[in-house]
This record gives sequence, structure tokens and C-alpha cells, in this order.
Amino acid sequence: MRASEKAYQALHQDIVQWRLSPGTVLGEVELSERLGVSRTPVREALSRLTAEGLTTAKGGRGVVVTDVSLETVRELYELRETLEAKAAALAAERGDSGSFAQLQRDFAAAGLSLAAGSSTEEYYRLSGNLDAALDKSCGNPFLVNSLKNIRPLLARARRMAQEHPERLQATAAEHSAICAAIAAGKPQVAAAATTIHLNNSLQHILDSKPNNQKGPGQ
Repeated sequence: MRASEKAYQALHQDIVQWRLSPGTVLGEVELSERLGVSRTPVREALSRLTAEGLTTAKGGRGVVVTDVSLETVRELYELRETLEAKAAALAAERGDSGSFAQLQRDFAAAGLSLAAGSSTEEYYRLSGNLDAALDKSCGNPFLVNSLKNIRPLLARARRMAQEHPERLQATAAEHSAICAAIAAGKPQVAAAATTIHLNNSLQHILDSKPNNQKGPGQ
């Protein structure tokens, strides 16, 4: 793995997981020492992160981790609803019904596992499998690229909210309904189920951060 890719992946994960909170100054010298690479790969990594909107160049302060306001979250979800509802509808028309039927069963089982206290990281990996299936099945590379561009920002937004077990179980049921509609070849139902899920997810974030607080542990 190239040094710049190593630096990018490490910083990307730290930002998305809120280990680097909004406003954190990312100094090249410190990062090169911490990551065990020279300053040039760090500079390249920071450039990529800035292009993705995860970091921002601040005059006199260098590069800092971008803030996530509730207004930004609302705007992201407006775009996400447009993209994901269409992707779900297209997947219902073009995708492999068997794959989504299996995902529907997986999400149903995940809901039971979450109720029993299983790892939330396992659930997020399953959600990633759904993203990959939608990307593969929607048949529109421009739509896929748009979704991939906003997913790191959405991952940060999602982690602004506290992980309530009840909400995660409800999310599993909502994802299961989306997959069931796609597997049944019902594009309008799939789009509607996606819209319901995203509206519920956004409301959960807004309810969890009524005073525009920072992310987990902040």
C-alpha cells in the first residue's frame, strides 16, 4: 500500500469514527510522526480528505476537521433521499431478487440479534452490504458515484446520534422492508420504504442533538 493511501485510510477512519472531532487541527509534522510516513504522503492524504469535504483548509490554521452542523445534516439527507430512493427503485427493476431476499432475511435476523445485545459494528457491516448491493443493481454509474461521494459525510452524521437499541432495531426492520420490496420487484414500494427509513433516521439525529452538540464523547 502506498504511503499516501495508508495515511488517507487512517485519517479517514479517525474522522468518520469521531476519533478526530470537528475543528481538530491536522498538522503535517505531527501526523507524519504518528502515521510513520513522510510529510508528502500526509499532504496528499489531506488534499483528498479536503476534496471529500471531511477536512477544510483554514487560513493561518492549516487544515482542520470539518464541522458537522444540523443544517448540514438536513441538507445531506435531502440529497440522500433523492439518490437512495431512486437507487432502490432501479434495483427493484434491474437487480437480482435472490440477493435482496437474502438481505431481507439477514436484516430480520439482525433485528433479533440487536435485541439480544449483539455488536452494532456487525450491523453497520450489514448496512454496507446493502449499499454495495444497491450500487451493483441500480445500473447507473453516475448515481453510484454520487452516493459514494456522500457516504463518508453521512457516516459522520449518523454517528452524531446516540446509539439507542430501539432505534437500531427499528432501522433493521426498515432495511428489511426495503430489501423485501426490491426482491418483490416493486420500485414504488422500495422508494417509499427508503424515504420512510431516511426520514426516521434524520429525525433521530435531530432529536439526539437538539442543541447542535458535538459528536460522540464530545
